[in-house]
Amino acid sequence: MSSFIHGLMRFRRGAWEMLASILIALGVVMMMQPLALSLFSYSFVVTLVGTVMFIITSHFPE
Repeated sequence: MSSFIHGLMRFRRGAWEMLASILIALGVVMMMQPLALSLFSYSFVVTLVGTVMFIITSHFPE
């Protein structure tokens, strides 16, 4: 866990790409759940932020 946080603080690709992938997956889960309309409402924004974050962090150094 500390290596993950260390990677975030030093702007390394692995940790930020993992965080972006988690956001994308969270957005898809939010989009497919049938219970809460508020989660569905924010699902597109969460997926979009994760996608843009993934594109940006793919240019970070390893």
